[in-house]
Amino acid sequence: MNRSAAKSPLIFVVDDEPTMLRYLRTLLEVEGYRVESATNGAEAMERLRQPPVPDLLLLDVLMPVLDGLQTLEQVRALHPQLKVVMLSCVSDTRKVVQAIRLGAQDYLTKPFQKADLEALIEQCLGNSREHAHPVQGDIEDLGDDVFFVAASPAMKKIRSQSKLVANVDIPVLMLGESGTGKEVVSRLIHKYSPRAHRTFLKVNCAAVPADLLESELFGYEPGAFTGATHSKPGKFELCNKGTILLDEIGEMPPQLQAKLLHVLQDQQFSRLGSRNVIKVDVRILAATNIDIPRAIAEKKLREDLYYRLNGFTIQLPPLRERREEIGILLRHMISQIGESYGKPSVTISPRLLEACERYNWPGNLRELGNFVKRFLILGDEDMAIQELQVGMGAPSSSPSQAAAAPNDRGLKGLVRNVKDEAEIEAITKALEQTGWNRKKAAGILQISYKALLYKIRQYDIQRSGTTVN
Repeated sequence: MNRSAAKSPLIFVVDDEPTMLRYLRTLLEVEGYRVESATNGAEAMERLRQPPVPDLLLLDVLMPVLDGLQTLEQVRALHPQLKVVMLSCVSDTRKVVQAIRLGAQDYLTKPFQKADLEALIEQCLGNSREHAHPVQGDIEDLGDDVFFVAASPAMKKIRSQSKLVANVDIPVLMLGESGTGKEVVSRLIHKYSPRAHRTFLKVNCAAVPADLLESELFGYEPGAFTGATHSKPGKFELCNKGTILLDEIGEMPPQLQAKLLHVLQDQQFSRLGSRNVIKVDVRILAATNIDIPRAIAEKKLREDLYYRLNGFTIQLPPLRERREEIGILLRHMISQIGESYGKPSVTISPRLLEACERYNWPGNLRELGNFVKRFLILGDEDMAIQELQVGMGAPSSSPSQAAAAPNDRGLKGLVRNVKDEAEIEAITKALEQTGWNRKKAAGILQISYKALLYKIRQYDIQRSGTTVN
């Protein structure tokens, strides 16, 4: 690699086996890295309290006195940004998960191939081979027009955690507001798991009626219920050896949660109307935007199911907390969606970009995608910016006032007014249908609660003459 001594990265190796230390030192020095070593956790911590801070720490798990996980915990407190790779001769799921939670960058099982170590080190030190193919900059293609963007520290950490936990066959629970990209993360986990060549299926537990969800998941036999004229396999059978994402898991009926818990424990179930037991090997990922403690307290989510699903938790931040990604997402969505709309070369002005970066995006990535579609259809930048300003509380005329005012935008203005009136009608109908329960209305409209509040304010929709605040 021809690195000069002054510029070559410093790698600190901690292992109680002299043979392994010599092997790693030789291997790394031949590649041009600077290497320091220690034979136990206490010695390693004493060194790490002195400058310089290494660029990478290779840390053995099984060591006497202060083991690798205890050392990792102390390292995180002393140097939170130091990248750490755990080394172990035992592939212990519990220890891998604990290491991820403590902030390990990766986990390598001994004995390992030289190429595996080299690829891992290059990845940790910024010359990752992952950027040589499907990743372009901060965007990774997951197939089926799904992309993962990691420009912010939070999303880079999630990408690292996802790739690491992908190799550990445990359930993963993804939490976050609606539209933050929980399905995208689940596809990332599937892509880097040993099941990547198998089926990936998503089931939206909120979109399927409660009385049909059980048959959707587990299948049925003829005569199981009215209209069941033939046997049908469920999603779990179709997904055998693959990965299933249970989206909006908090909306699953409690009685069905008990059956899911049984599947998690024993990997077996029966179709509706059958006594035959079917065994499956399915990795379960789950996602929800609910308040977990509250749902458990209100008996809407079984506590034992939550702990089963929570083998590892990934918390996705809302878009407003990763604004540095808005520009990348905006350009990518315009390019991707624009191609399908026959407008592949639409550019973003600094003015529009600034407005997008200032807006809070209560509907997160889903709202951003819909905004891009409207912008591409109407092609009116001023209108797009005005829409964002209204969302931020800037004064604007109501749709009815706009319709009555002279229209100098021709067809574009007409399309916008028709769209607004249709949205007002749909929102008003949903609110009246639910007795103005805005959370339920948001569910009917399939938008986030915050997005509904924004629309109510935007259109000044009122109940019985009362202004909504």
